[in-house]
Amino acid sequence: MMIIKINQSLARGEVMAPPSKSYAHRLLIGAALAKGVSIIKNIELNQDIHATLNGLKALGASYQFEDNQIVIQGIKKTEQKDLIFIDAYESGSTLRFLIPICLLMGKKIHFKGSKTLMSRGLSVYEEIFHHQQIHYEKDEENLYLNGSLKPGEYIIDGRISSQFITGLLFCLPLLQDDSKIIIKNGLESKDYIKITIDVLKKCGIEVQMYRNKIDIKGRQTFTNIEEVVEADYSNAAFLDAFNLLDGFVKVKGLKTSSYQGDKRYKKYFKELEENMPTLDISNCVDLGPILMMIGCFKNGVVLTGTKRLAIKESNRAIAMKEELEKFGAKIDVDENKVIIEKVPLHKPLEILDGHNDHRIVMALAVLLSKFGGKISGDEAVNKSYPTFFSQLETLGVDIEYEFDKEA
Repeated sequence: MMIIKINQSLARGEVMAPPSKSYAHRLLIGAALAKGVSIIKNIELNQDIHATLNGLKALGASYQFEDNQIVIQGIKKTEQKDLIFIDAYESGSTLRFLIPICLLMGKKIHFKGSKTLMSRGLSVYEEIFHHQQIHYEKDEENLYLNGSLKPGEYIIDGRISSQFITGLLFCLPLLQDDSKIIIKNGLESKDYIKITIDVLKKCGIEVQMYRNKIDIKGRQTFTNIEEVVEADYSNAAFLDAFNLLDGFVKVKGLKTSSYQGDKRYKKYFKELEENMPTLDISNCVDLGPILMMIGCFKNGVVLTGTKRLAIKESNRAIAMKEELEKFGAKIDVDENKVIIEKVPLHKPLEILDGHNDHRIVMALAVLLSKFGGKISGDEAVNKSYPTFFSQLETLGVDIEYEFDKEA
């Protein structure tokens, strides 16, 4: 295991924002559900995208990757085996998006995933399995399925991850009759549903979304596509954060009209510079770690809508509290709120722990450029942004790599 040492240094220069993982997952799935060949450009092969591609291959699709683009041939049932095996590794998107699609195939299904991923829960789907008499077995690393989804009415709690709704939206248009999704208790992460509907539209699929209902016509057909994955606001936020730490970084390639909810980071960054704001992150929970870091460095912050930070790759609110306190931060974490006071920070006196979470590692790395220090678990960035540290080096961040002899 490597330990990264980041020396005090000032980030300067221009950098392209990486491709959006959210769009890439969805475009690849849409392409796989279409007949014929599709081309998806501006792809970065991080661990999560690898997991989705391998899942689509298990379902009968094929693909070639070259020059940051993927040429994908849609699913052929003749390529499937009697038992379809998919390893989702740590990708929640892969698992939750592909489960309904697998239930179209009339095959026995075996999903494997990390203990962390499986512990995040599949309650929405489990209720559907019970209601539709779909056989399933689940343990801490495996999920076994046998059955088929039926068209009809699906009642989904909108306070739980939007990934369940996205999975259904890819599957239900292919059933023989119409369906509808009824959303109860409001809809958090609504912007991710907008991304899904945007991709479905590109693939020739029509759905109608209302305030708490989505109508889906059955018997639709996905059309092959040629699309460019737009740049990612989620990961761009970590690059842009250097500008709040006295850096001079220009992040290029971001689409101003994007449906990505995390584009609100720009507004939130301005508020963090000016005062101690109260920021609602219920629709942009992935920004939690970087907003906590900046809040500590600047004027403090109150984050609300934080409860889903507990069910990510780590319990992000607690993980960031533990690590930022090594800088001297003062943080209170409640079930759905994080309060960070403005206090002087200092160089951490011990090695920071990345908690096997890409967003924790990246947020801490940005702060270390100001104070200097070390962090373990840097490999977690491979989940979404494998070139993160090499990008920082091109911006002038002084990084040394050490081998952890105790690992």
